[in-house]
Amino acid sequence: MLSQQQQLQAVQAFAQEKLGHDTTGHGMDHLKRVARLAKKIAQAEGVDAFLPVVAAYLHDTIDEKLFADVQAAEAAVEKFLGQQEFSADQQTEIMQIITQMSFANTLDGSRPQLSLAGQIVQDADWLDALGAIGIARAVYYGGKHREKLYDPQLSPREHLDRAEYRNLANETIINHFSEKLFKLAGLLNTKTAQAIAVERETFMHQFVRRFLAEWEGEA
Repeated sequence: MLSQQQQLQAVQAFAQEKLGHDTTGHGMDHLKRVARLAKKIAQAEGVDAFLPVVAAYLHDTIDEKLFADVQAAEAAVEKFLGQQEFSADQQTEIMQIITQMSFANTLDGSRPQLSLAGQIVQDADWLDALGAIGIARAVYYGGKHREKLYDPQLSPREHLDRAEYRNLANETIINHFSEKLFKLAGLLNTKTAQAIAVERETFMHQFVRRFLAEWEGEA
């Protein structure tokens, strides 16, 4: 019978194998930050942190942005969880969390109902898209995919569906703040995450205002 520590070590190794070489802002540094935030939020909310931390490490190992065959990626995670002696209930909850927590899943008119553990992981992931880290990751991801930094002729897209959201040809890095990042704080689930988000979101708004002022030669 594996201990939780042994299971977590195996989870970290699995995540490292899948995303250790990522250069889009979804690598192990991101997963470690999300795991730390998930643990912090869980403790503040009075929830056992084990499943949120496990799901935090696994949440991007099936991301459609990163893996061409999502079904195969999901099957690999399911097989791994079974090998590491996670219970059937744990496996079900972890898979529900990581398949339903994405921002893209909020775009088609309905938002999946997550367990409390899932809400915590979702909050932790979205917090890592805010603040100074969020700015750096947005630029990092956009540069990797050769997005324009900014184009005054392109307004932020409104009422995005999932397909258009994934269409990076129509996105600029700066517009991504309005199209997604500035919406996240209002979608957070827990009071703990909402409190953390305040300063991070304020910093991002300051950055975008300063960026636009410098772009126009006003600062």
